[in-house]
Amino acid sequence: MDKSMVKGIVIGGIVVTAVAASGITGYKAMNKPVFAEVVSAKEIKETVKTPREECEDVPVQKKAAVKDEHRIAGTAIGVVAGGLLGSTIGSGSGKTVATVAGAAAGGYAGNKVQKNMQDKDVETVTEKRCKTVYDTSEKHHGYDVTYRLDGKQDVVRMAFNPGSQIPVKDGKLVLTRQEPAAK
Repeated sequence: MDKSMVKGIVIGGIVVTAVAASGITGYKAMNKPVFAEVVSAKEIKETVKTPREECEDVPVQKKAAVKDEHRIAGTAIGVVAGGLLGSTIGSGSGKTVATVAGAAAGGYAGNKVQKNMQDKDVETVTEKRCKTVYDTSEKHHGYDVTYRLDGKQDVVRMAFNPGSQIPVKDGKLVLTRQEPAAK
């Protein structure tokens, strides 16, 4: 073999090695994943309780105001009725005693009757009753997405559920929603 032939073989070997190496590198670059596989997507939300006041008008029965606090009318009517009733019993000085006793008993009974009537005398008024109630709502914080890329598993928080794949560009996840191109 002469020198030029050896040079040709060496140069050819170098060229073949370079072409093969660039082909492998190009193949690896072409085979970089364009999507990460989604393993799971868990929605993150918070329950929010918002207080508010709720009022309603309610009918309430209260004891009516007493006009005759000392029950004079009932006592007076009882005295007269008891005195009349007592005067029908007995004769002479016994009649006077019966009239006085009847008036005293009638006055006491009239007073008690009026007291019972006043205790049962009620009036209905409307009162406003308020209470605090809570409205419940849910606040959405996004999704904790577990994904697999290049054989490694990791978690990322996203504003939306990406479905089964997350796009990858230049080896990084694309975390914004990709809108379809307009036609």
